[in-house]
Amino acid sequence: MPKQTVPVVDLEAVACCAPLAVRPMDAEQAAVVAPMFKALGDPVRLRLMSMIASVPEMCVCDLTPAFELSGPTISHHLKVLREAGLVDSERRGTWVWYRVRPEAFRQLGALLDLPATTATIT
Repeated sequence: MPKQTVPVVDLEAVACCAPLAVRPMDAEQAAVVAPMFKALGDPVRLRLMSMIASVPEMCVCDLTPAFELSGPTISHHLKVLREAGLVDSERRGTWVWYRVRPEAFRQLGALLDLPATTATIT
């Protein structure tokens, strides 16, 4: 099976997107944002993001024991999050530290924002 590469997300391209409830995205914007949502669509990656987002930064040595998965599998999930533009990482000695890219979360949040003028259906 050929190795699949995940494109790195251009966060500046995401910044231009209006909330989905205001205006539909064009194809180019959707192609930029989809890898972020895809990365968060996996339960392990969603949990990893939750753990990383709960603190200013977190060592991979603290993430791995929280899962019944191998270290290489956790590293793969973290790579997907990094390539999707959701986290940054920094190697310090033998450990890698992760932190959320706040601008990515602000941009995803802005996409999902529901304007006050939108009527709710009950």
